[in-house]
Amino acid sequence: MNRTDGLHLLSRIGDIDAARWDALLAASSPTLPPGLRHAYLETLEDTGCVGGRTGWTPAHATLWEHGEPIAAMPLYIKDHSYGEYVFDWAWAEAYLRHGLAYYPKWLSALPFTPIPGARVLGRDLRARRALLDAVLMQVRGSGASSFHVLFPADDERHLLIAAGLTIREGVQFHWENQPPDAGSENTSIPVASNPTRDDGCPPWKDFDAFLGSLNSEKRKKIRQERRRAAAHGLELRWLDGHDARAADWDFLGRCYATTYALHRSTPYLSPAFFHRLGERMPDAVRLLLALREGQPVAAAFFLCDEKALYGRYWGALENLPFLHFELCYYQAIEYCIDHGLERFEGGAQGEHKLARGLRPVRTYSAHWIADSRFRRAVDDYLARERNGMDCYVDELNERSPFRRNAQGD
Repeated sequence: MNRTDGLHLLSRIGDIDAARWDALLAASSPTLPPGLRHAYLETLEDTGCVGGRTGWTPAHATLWEHGEPIAAMPLYIKDHSYGEYVFDWAWAEAYLRHGLAYYPKWLSALPFTPIPGARVLGRDLRARRALLDAVLMQVRGSGASSFHVLFPADDERHLLIAAGLTIREGVQFHWENQPPDAGSENTSIPVASNPTRDDGCPPWKDFDAFLGSLNSEKRKKIRQERRRAAAHGLELRWLDGHDARAADWDFLGRCYATTYALHRSTPYLSPAFFHRLGERMPDAVRLLLALREGQPVAAAFFLCDEKALYGRYWGALENLPFLHFELCYYQAIEYCIDHGLERFEGGAQGEHKLARGLRPVRTYSAHWIADSRFRRAVDDYLARERNGMDCYVDELNERSPFRRNAQGD
């Protein structure tokens, strides 16, 4: 469907052709991150995970010129802050204390998916700038409290700052398929959208080589945990969307719901989501099953592209010590080594990942607050938070599990 020139907000991602959306993604990103592909966003909508009464109202922004889309952005109007992984509950509470409405707010993000990457898609920088300006004008005119962009790519920071948004920093833990710099003091950490070095350092040849880069205490601990997990006598089986059967996706749905129930939470994703995603994006999903005598007892779910494996969900129907670490970290690392992937992204939070060879990387979000008084207060808060983040990063560096001569002699 061709449209008149200018900004168009889409209540369904299906209102733009998948090929057009994915072409803009390809022009804006060195890879096609699975969570930002048209099929992924459409699956969320078609299976009722967003839209309706979920508090995620799609309003995807597209900018058109001469009958063609030249820029796009995943965009939602939010009635709450669940499923975002960047926490602004304190800001909402401050609005409430002053008798003001924080919700609805505008949000550019991947629902329930803290994978960093491009958020302002466009065929060139001019188009991306024009789209961001048009979206901000729309937000201002709506009377909403705020506009937020979560986990953008590092090269989008200057674009967002120039548009008047304030940057907030965070940290995730990713595993990289190459040794850290030999003798490095690890005084800085990379950004999530480009975490690996380009210095010609070869990837790990196997898991033992990776273990050899860790200090003896961490190396011994990982080996002990893997032995304890192996003692359960389970068969581990990797599947993609081509191999997985309906029963496998049903089982993953049970595991996913069980994990949320144990945390006294409500699952974000419907049972149909995993089935539909496996059908629509079979090359971009990975399912790891743990089976006893052919019957599954635990599962881990990942997204995958040509560069990285992304850890998403896990669950088990039995309490089996250390199986979580085996399925969610050690098997994922081995998979990346065996398939030549550059990194494994372990998802949001989790300092325990540091001890298992994942390294801290900086992440970002960007925020625009309509009320000038609150905007100044938020800017001040974020400046102080950034100072605290620097201290946190220093602490993480001091706890690095890698040997100083991680590359070997």
